[in-house]
Amino acid sequence: MSFVVGRVSRTNLLQRRIGLAALLGVAPLAISAAPSGGPATATADASRCAGVSAMMAGHWPDATTRVTSAQWRAKGYAVAQATQPDRPPVMLTLPAHCEVSGLMRPHRGVDGQDYAIRFRLRLPSTWNGRFLFTGGGGTNGTVGDAIGTLQAGTPDALTRGYAVLAQDSGHDNATNSDPAHGGAVAFGRDPVARADYGGTSLPQVTLAAKALLAQFYGRGPRYSYFMGCSKGGQEGMVLAQRYPALFDGIVAAAPGFALPRAALAEAWNVQAFAGVLRAVGRPVTVPALASTFLPAQGARVRQAILAACDADDGLADGIIGAPGRCTNARVLPQLDAALCRPGEDAGQCLVPAQIDALRKVHDGLRGADGRTIYPGFPWDAGWFDPGWAIWMTGSADGHVPSLNVMLGAGSRAGVFTTPPAAVPATPDALLAYQLAFDPARDAGAILRRAAPFTRSAWQDIGARSTDMSAFRRHGGRLIVPHGMSDPVFSVADTLAWWNGVDRANGGRAASFARVFPVPGMAHCAGGPATDHTDAFDALVAWVERGRAPDQLAGRAGPASPWPGRERPVCRYPLALQATTRDGQTVFACRPEGGLPQRAR
Repeated sequence: MSFVVGRVSRTNLLQRRIGLAALLGVAPLAISAAPSGGPATATADASRCAGVSAMMAGHWPDATTRVTSAQWRAKGYAVAQATQPDRPPVMLTLPAHCEVSGLMRPHRGVDGQDYAIRFRLRLPSTWNGRFLFTGGGGTNGTVGDAIGTLQAGTPDALTRGYAVLAQDSGHDNATNSDPAHGGAVAFGRDPVARADYGGTSLPQVTLAAKALLAQFYGRGPRYSYFMGCSKGGQEGMVLAQRYPALFDGIVAAAPGFALPRAALAEAWNVQAFAGVLRAVGRPVTVPALASTFLPAQGARVRQAILAACDADDGLADGIIGAPGRCTNARVLPQLDAALCRPGEDAGQCLVPAQIDALRKVHDGLRGADGRTIYPGFPWDAGWFDPGWAIWMTGSADGHVPSLNVMLGAGSRAGVFTTPPAAVPATPDALLAYQLAFDPARDAGAILRRAAPFTRSAWQDIGARSTDMSAFRRHGGRLIVPHGMSDPVFSVADTLAWWNGVDRANGGRAASFARVFPVPGMAHCAGGPATDHTDAFDALVAWVERGRAPDQLAGRAGPASPWPGRERPVCRYPLALQATTRDGQTVFACRPEGGLPQRAR
């Protein structure tokens, strides 16, 4: 749940592990433009691009739409994408294209702020007839770069010839961020802005982009795709469920389709780790949360999980490929074996309060009646990897405070509570808000309606319906990659959702929707995982050639323990299994039973 990042984006670790610039759709900095091919062609293209506003007169589906900028970018135009604040940006050289910026549906909010939906569309000079809408991240509020970064190490969508769209979902962090009302979540005070964030902005910008394509190229797109992760994954689910005819294929990775419920679980998990501090009589502070598990203790937890479950897929390699077997009954005895014994270095072993906290995180948030409010997080090899820890406790070096506090509290208060709660955007206030969470008293806030809100936060932002019948009838295809060690959106929730879809479709949901749990992967990327996958290419092959994927090609990134390692990433409910033939290890995706819907 990548939320209000301004307070913590200064850190290297956060950006490295969750791909902050990509998740938040940060617009790139233009660096240079090299000359294009011939002078006559360049002049004609530039003139056509400059005339976009006049070209679209009377052709916008929403009459409030207007072009704010239309600039011709010659071949070789370079942009810089920031990934870490203290390192040079990544340079991207783009093909010749027309970059169009616009806005639509301006309005004055009930909070007195001015809002509008802003978008960017890049139109390549050599168009392949395809359209890609790239999702946002966090609280949005920034227009994405509209370049279409796909799999690491492969050309972006614009370079491949796609027309690429991005938007800010109806509010602007530069003008709508109010420190007195939670900073970047201040838009949550306006019902229209909250609804646009939840998804009502999506069809508006999509239809505008398609209309522009039709005028600019003389025809609309042959194929339309959407790709996003985190909040972008939620947007993909919104499109599939509420606006099923707009896209032929959707990649909705690590989908935040239950964002309000996940925000409640963030508070629950903060309280779980706070219990470790209270058990030893230490004050609960944001910096102290990072010390609830020392690095050696986190490593001990990972070792216990691997000892219980690593070899179940046929190979002890640091990847838990058969997650359905990794239950409490298997893991808790291994954790108990790591309890401190007399004379043992306390920094190298565990205490009962730590195991109790881990079990609470694993088992999930339940109400007083015992019903699950939000599923827990499955045991996996990525627990206490830096990309996991920054959410749950904060980084061990203290540079990144717990994101479940710093990001989760503000978003729960400002966006997912009706009416929005006023919580100062300070570490102490945000922590106090999370520690005061009472499921019996506070969980209902995500379902509440109160003037001027005629819809609840769950109605605006939740996108967890199992009724995918309209998307299926449209012929749409959906791929959902999700990290098994995602520390903010539980893969168990995604799998439970898919099981519901499968039941609603008589056991045939895989004909149009497939979930790919990625062992070891954290939120959208990172972790001890083969987290670089070909999900988008697999989607295109499914949509355009009918090749339904049973597995994705996974490759470990440079920050993993095994850079370059390759493994299949299996579609649920298949699982990775390894066998040895003639001295060679062979991997396959086979039935395994899948992840239990309820922790055992």
